Amino acid sequence: MMKKMGGMKQEERTRKHRLMQEDTGHSLQDKNCLQPEGLLHPQSVEVATEPVRPKLQPDSGGCKHLQDELGVLCPTGCELRTNLLKQSRNVKNSVANIRPKLESLSHSSNSIFKYASLLGEKFKERQELNKENENLINEYSIELEEQYTYIKENVDNNIPSNIRILRQVLENLRSKIQKLEATISSQVENCRSPCVTSCNIPVVSGKECEEIYRKGGETSEMYLIQPDAFFRPYKVYCDMTTQDGGWTVIQNRQDGSVNFGRTWDSYKNGFGNVASNGGKGVCDTPGEYWLGNERISQITNLGPTEALIEMEDWDNNKVSAKYTGFTVQNEANKYQLSVSGYQGTAGNALMEGASELRGENRTMTIHNGMFFSTYDRDNDGWLHADPNKQCAKEDGGGWWYNRCHSANPNGRYYWGGYYTYDMAKHGTDDGVVWMNWKKSWYSMKKMSIKIRPFFSN
Repeated sequence: MMKKMGGMKQEERTRKHRLMQEDTGHSLQDKNCLQPEGLLHPQSVEVATEPVRPKLQPDSGGCKHLQDELGVLCPTGCELRTNLLKQSRNVKNSVANIRPKLESLSHSSNSIFKYASLLGEKFKERQELNKENENLINEYSIELEEQYTYIKENVDNNIPSNIRILRQVLENLRSKIQKLEATISSQVENCRSPCVTSCNIPVVSGKECEEIYRKGGETSEMYLIQPDAFFRPYKVYCDMTTQDGGWTVIQNRQDGSVNFGRTWDSYKNGFGNVASNGGKGVCDTPGEYWLGNERISQITNLGPTEALIEMEDWDNNKVSAKYTGFTVQNEANKYQLSVSGYQGTAGNALMEGASELRGENRTMTIHNGMFFSTYDRDNDGWLHADPNKQCAKEDGGGWWYNRCHSANPNGRYYWGGYYTYDMAKHGTDDGVVWMNWKKSWYSMKKMSIKIRPFFSN
């Protein structure tokens, strides 16, 4: 019984040892990278009954154990270093070749990124601009539609009715023109013989009307005056009743019977009708005339002279502007005007310009110090490259224009007072204007300029 048990134990040990060897072989083959020298793990070795074999070393240049069951060898540290040293030169050269390409690629990538970002911003701006343009187009489209609707309504409705009205106005104008032509024809017949002043001239005379007044000529009528003994006497209307009398009338407007759009020589020598017979056998009714710049200059240079400008609107309202200093130079000095000492109710247009204007626009309407201008002799203050742009051409008469006027006593005569730019020849305020009283677009019914010697108190 004991032998049997002993035999069984021995057989059991032999079987365990075989299993351990098989297990150890597999373990070494799977884990040979951890034991490059082919040694077994201590705990896997047991005391065997068989004799211990000598330790076998692998060949120095191989990669396997001499025993196949021990598996392959992992490279040693030295082998790894040797291989790395062999490959390092090629790797460095490759890295050196790759580095500039990598840097160039990085630079190109940055440039492309910046360019892409810029394109993105531009695209965003373009989208915003397109959106703004669309909004603007929509806004103008709406406005255009409104204008089209307005124009269409006027074309369909208002214009036809206006045309009918204009046709009626045209017919009325034609009728008036026919009447005027008939009147002109009759006047031509009446004027075939020269006009003759059928009134006596008073015997009393003097250098000017104030001297005649002191000599006893107290009636307002036409007289002969002679400011300079070297020149012949000439006719003039004397106002002997206004403000103590003695006024020599140098200009008068009252009915539009005389055209004041004259040349330089006409204004120099004078024109118009001085006076007419009022039915008493004397020329006691003043006419429309300009005395003449030469004569005005002679009178004002006799000594200190004052001027009185009287005007009347179409409602018979009257105002005046008086200047205690009034002088006109000779032709060599272009009949330059000098005024001072304003008094009156009409407004100081000659010295201060148009009261309705401000700043430079007002300054350019001052007449004091200006030269005399006519449409054929431009001496105004309006400097323009176009020779047709002259105050005298646009404003209807000769005057001391600046750029251009606040007062225009020699302008075109408009019946009724108010007129519009489409009635004016050049679209300008060319009427008998005193802007400081009735502004630009009102033409006076009457206006006169009178002068006399000034005696200071």
